Amino acid sequence: MRGMGNMQGMMKQVQKMQKQMGEAQEALNAKEFVGIASGETVKMTMTGDKKVINVEIAKEAVDPDDIEMLQDLILMATNDVLAKIEAETEATMGKYTKGLPGF
Repeated sequence: MRGMGNMQGMMKQVQKMQKQMGEAQEALNAKEFVGIASGETVKMTMTGDKKVINVEIAKEAVDPDDIEMLQDLILMATNDVLAKIEAETEATMGKYTKGLPGF
């Protein structure tokens, strides 16, 4: 019977951890991240669940004769914000998944 009490305690800990992970993921999803390119000429804002919520392009970034530069700036800002989200996700969720197989 001693094993049953230990198992119940472990299950309660797992449930508590699952709840904490869910809350942490919700908070992360709601958080806003900003990626920038070339001195803030292009800014991309996303939520933690990787939804674009805003794009800002400064007038000086728009050159009709050099559309490729604007495209590159948008890519840079997008990659910057995605890297920030990934780092924050790892920092936030990594404490829950550290040491678990498959994570």
